[in-house]
Amino acid sequence: MSAFIAELIGTAILILLGGGVVANVVLKGTKGHNSGWIVICTAWALAVFIGVCIAGPYSGAHLNPAVTIANLALGKMDWATTLNYILAQFLGAMIGAFLVWLMHKDHFDVTEDAGAKQAVFCTSPAIKNYPLNFLSELIGTFVLIFAILHFTDASLGDTTTIGMGSLGGIPVAFLVWVIGLSLGGTTGYAINPARDLGPRIVHALLPIKNKAGFNAPYAWVPVLGPIAGSLLAVLLYTIIH
Repeated sequence: MSAFIAELIGTAILILLGGGVVANVVLKGTKGHNSGWIVICTAWALAVFIGVCIAGPYSGAHLNPAVTIANLALGKMDWATTLNYILAQFLGAMIGAFLVWLMHKDHFDVTEDAGAKQAVFCTSPAIKNYPLNFLSELIGTFVLIFAILHFTDASLGDTTTIGMGSLGGIPVAFLVWVIGLSLGGTTGYAINPARDLGPRIVHALLPIKNKAGFNAPYAWVPVLGPIAGSLLAVLLYTIIH
């Protein structure tokens, strides 16, 4: 399997499972309706683990442009490879989001809350304050990248370096879990530009009844915040090492 296909499939599965749990919790009539934030954070963490298991042997399982950009900043990837990975991640995220909608279409149809329907696809702030929303995404992604740099011995995205094979994805899952539980309540912790913008575009294109708008004034936050957080994590790591 090529790295491009691995990143595409891994990211698609990540969004299928991650968006799927949000759909299960917020859409009307599902078996998991109103099961809460802990359910969402737990499933997103496990979704990351599954994505890492699938893509890890072939691409290093970045599944996130913030991870790929950190690799670029560390000199581990060239621009062509970086753009190839990011394209795969965005396409995979869009495919995953489409599948979530298709599977839950009946529940989208009976759900009146436009915000809840959009939440299946992308994030939004609990309190709109763009500077602090940006800071939330920056800090969450900083923790993600800075921690991965340490427990993978600086081989960012390659969890096999800690000697656990596919189980090397478990520390990443725990990391995403704690970020969601501790830092995710302000913005929904995108911490991944592809995870947010790709499905946001899909939401805008799909024939969903009574749906919310694209929210362009906010859409840049879960893109630029994670990129800034990633670069700051690399900078600090480089300084202290």
